[in-house]
Amino acid sequence: MTQLSEKELSSLHSLLSEEQLMIKKFKMLADHTSDNEIKSKFEEISNKHQGHFNALYAQLK
Repeated sequence: MTQLSEKELSSLHSLLSEEQLMIKKFKMLADHTSDNEIKSKFEEISNKHQGHFNALYAQLK
């Protein structure tokens, strides 16, 4: 793997933080709704952001 520049690392850090926030936000929304259809959609969105987070994190390895 090639070395990432300081700017690239900073961008990755920002993106990881944003994805982490979205994961937490949609998990919280899922926990606070009683509608199963909406809960399922929020969990799906949270999982999608978790996938984004994992893909970005893999760039650091």
